[in-house]
Amino acid sequence: MQIGILYSRIRKDEKLLLTELRERGHDVTKVDVRKHQFGLHDTTAPVDDLDIVVDRCLATSRSLYATRFIESYGVPVVNSPETAEICADKAKNSLALAEAGVPTPETKVAFTKESAMDAIESFGYPCVLKPVVGSWGRLMAKIDSRSAAEAILEHKATLGHYEHKVFYVQEFVEKPGRDIRVVATDGEPVAAMTRSSEHWLTNAAKGGETKEFELDDEALELVEKASDAVGGGLLGVDLMETGDSYTVHEVNHTVEFKALNGTTDVDVPAAVVDWLESKAAEKTATEALA
Repeated sequence: MQIGILYSRIRKDEKLLLTELRERGHDVTKVDVRKHQFGLHDTTAPVDDLDIVVDRCLATSRSLYATRFIESYGVPVVNSPETAEICADKAKNSLALAEAGVPTPETKVAFTKESAMDAIESFGYPCVLKPVVGSWGRLMAKIDSRSAAEAILEHKATLGHYEHKVFYVQEFVEKPGRDIRVVATDGEPVAAMTRSSEHWLTNAAKGGETKEFELDDEALELVEKASDAVGGGLLGVDLMETGDSYTVHEVNHTVEFKALNGTTDVDVPAAVVDWLESKAAEKTATEALA
């Protein structure tokens, strides 16, 4: 298999993936998107002979544009730019989940401080204010009072970037001190873990303690439905427990898996490469029929 890895920085996740690919004898082309140009008909990036390209760009903007251009050259990309566009934007993510009938926290989007304040007041306190684009729990705020809301909204309104003027307000979900991260390939779970913390943010990137988690039938169904809702691919599906059920708060398209790989007995990079091999085989079979 001739496989390309789009990247701007090689992290532990990418190292795990590269090691597994090379151990299986696959030819890997690393494409640093910072060093190439992408034109309407061709690119300086060496992608012409690749069977498949895996997007591992750290920056969302680079990911969205590079994958769109590469797909236009007829090279299969995972995850697809359509999936990336939905997952990279929390508002689009929430809409896709809701439209697919996946339980997800109640959410409102507003475009002025005044309208955002009305949304916050309609939820009551606490509620959550998030940036529409962002990861690792950055710039998220649990709002406990009107005075805190006024201060945070004022800060966001003066930050300058247009995305900070899209106010994404969400109900606060009383979870049991943890959430659940599932890495899945086209809706099929590879492995799952809980991320626990005394802080309301339980992300592993924020220091959350991880532990392997066994998915029940309801969670398995939700992971599949959430994956389908955003177009499938190699995804991180995040769930929260709500009593005896679950809610899916988001789906991630450039999912990190190093923490999961160190938590579970499942060889996560091997499972990901198994899936990549199957996607490349689908392309070969399609071309043979053409």
